[in-house]
Amino acid sequence: MSEQPSALRERLSSPLTWHYVGFTALLVLAIGMGVRMGLDWVAIDSSAEQTVAGKQVQLHAMELATQPLHGLDKRVAQTREQLRNFFQKRIPPSYSSISSRFGDLAVKSGVRLSRVQYTQGPPGPDLTEISMDAGISGEYPQIMHFINGLERDQVFFVIRAMTLTGQQGGLVNLRLRVSTWLRPADAVASGLPATPQAEPSGAAASPAGSQQPAPAAQPARAGQPAREVE
Repeated sequence: MSEQPSALRERLSSPLTWHYVGFTALLVLAIGMGVRMGLDWVAIDSSAEQTVAGKQVQLHAMELATQPLHGLDKRVAQTREQLRNFFQKRIPPSYSSISSRFGDLAVKSGVRLSRVQYTQGPPGPDLTEISMDAGISGEYPQIMHFINGLERDQVFFVIRAMTLTGQQGGLVNLRLRVSTWLRPADAVASGLPATPQAEPSGAAASPAGSQQPAPAAQPARAGQPAREVE
C-alpha cells in the first residue's frame, strides 16, 4: 500500500509528466482557438457576402436611375437642331409675310375677308405672339377649306377661337381669331399695336383701334398686306 503512493509521487515529480500535461493543455487551447477562429471566419465571410450583395443592389438601382440620362447630350443637340429648323421653316420673317400668306389662303379657298385686325403681344425671350382678329364670309365648304389651309400651312398659325356671327342663305359669317409668332426684333419693326388685355366678363369685347367694316367687302388679294382690311 505504501509503494503505490510513492510511485504516484514519483510520476508527479517527474518532468516528463509535466511536459505531457503542458502539451495537452496547449493542444486543447490551440484546438479551442482554432474553433473560435473558424466560427469568426464564417461570420465575417457571411457578413462580407451580405455587404457585397447590398452594394450590388445599390449599384443596379443607380444604373436604373441614371439610365434616362444616357445620351442626354445627343438628345439636347437634336432638340436644338429641331428648334432651329422650326424657326427657319415655320416662323415668318416679317409682318408683311403674315399678311400676304393670310390673304393668299383666303383667295385660294374663295372666302371673303371683311376685316383683319393685327396686334402684337408682349415680347418674349425668343418670340412675340402676333394676333389676328378677322371677319370672314363664304359658303361652308369654302370656310372649312380656309381653316384647313391655316392649320396645314407652312407658316405656323394657331386658331384661337371661332364664332359664328351670322348666316344668310348659303353664306356663313365667321369671326376668327388666329395667332402666329415673330422674332421680337421683327415684331418691333412691324409697328403693330399692342394686343388689348381681356376685358371683364359682361363687357363688350371690341379689338383696339378697329373700325366698323364696310358693307361691301372686297376679296383679299395676295401681295397687298395691311394691318386692317375693311
